[in-house]
Amino acid sequence: MKLSILMPVYNEEERIADALKQALAVDYPCEVELVVVDDGSRDGTGEILGRADDARLRVITHPRNAGKGAAIKTAVDSAEGDYMVILDADLEYDPQDIPKLLDPVLDGRATVVYGNRTFGSHSAYSFWYVMGNKGVTMAANVLFNSYIGDLETCFKLMPVALYRSLQVRSRGFGMEAEVTGKLLRRRIRPYEVPISYRARGREEGKKITWKDGVEAIWILGRERARRRPTASAAN
Repeated sequence: MKLSILMPVYNEEERIADALKQALAVDYPCEVELVVVDDGSRDGTGEILGRADDARLRVITHPRNAGKGAAIKTAVDSAEGDYMVILDADLEYDPQDIPKLLDPVLDGRATVVYGNRTFGSHSAYSFWYVMGNKGVTMAANVLFNSYIGDLETCFKLMPVALYRSLQVRSRGFGMEAEVTGKLLRRRIRPYEVPISYRARGREEGKKITWKDGVEAIWILGRERARRRPTASAAN
């Protein structure tokens, strides 16, 4: 099994070197590749990526910013692994948790695994950010009669072929809701594993806003209203 770690990057010159170092330092239980998509960064991110030297690393550059969903699509289209997981470059997530996500797959318990964040005073950006996240997750659970703990988690691990079959259209942060909505519509319930998390604030470059939460709920409603795909279309 080969794992493709997909890293969308936009204006992260202060963190990208550490993000690459941390991701590549993990003792993974399988072969990995790190596919980084520089999504039109205007700071020094591109120069730092150009100096990175590791046989497991591939860098793809968007000429202009297109959004997280678009960057992930580019990375998935280029991925050579059997499975994929998304890892943001903002250092909020610890890549040391990725092997824990792989465990249920490697022992045959799961096909799709989500990293479930436990928010606390030391790990939450703000009260309203956490409530917004919980509100979007609750909307998914109500609409699809499911019980997942963290819809907006970056750590979504699944087969590359499955992600491609979802045909995700959202170009921005709405891709998180679209991926989950399409999985739940196919009656695919993610296996959840607890992970560590440290949220950064606006002054540190956090980009997601309340508007993204509203869009996420709209996307979930759209996916719930669509007809569930046939078995042949879902595979």
